[in-house]
Amino acid sequence: MEEHGHDSWDAMMAAVQSFHDKHDFRNTGGEDLTYRVALMAEELGEISSCVTKGGSHAALAEELADLLILVMGTDIAANLDLKQAFWHKMDALMQRESRMVDGRIRVSEFHDVE
Repeated sequence: MEEHGHDSWDAMMAAVQSFHDKHDFRNTGGEDLTYRVALMAEELGEISSCVTKGGSHAALAEELADLLILVMGTDIAANLDLKQAFWHKMDALMQRESRMVDGRIRVSEFHDVE
């Protein structure tokens, strides 16, 4: 495994930006949000296939990395601040209670159904 020594979010984002720049995604449709959502759905299918068909941990890690890179690229394409959104969401999640639903833990916003 090649080590890059870049374990920070900023270094990871710079690498994704470099990839976008290399292929001129901004001017060739690669940053179109609808297209990116379709690519993320495709990656989720590949992750699902890997898990359900007993793929290796290395194969699963690769598929998850593909999805992460797409998510980070969507941050770039939509001009968001995903790092800030992450920490805002984590703060909210840490305040939530969990509950068991069908034998599995859920940590979601629950609304009682009347």
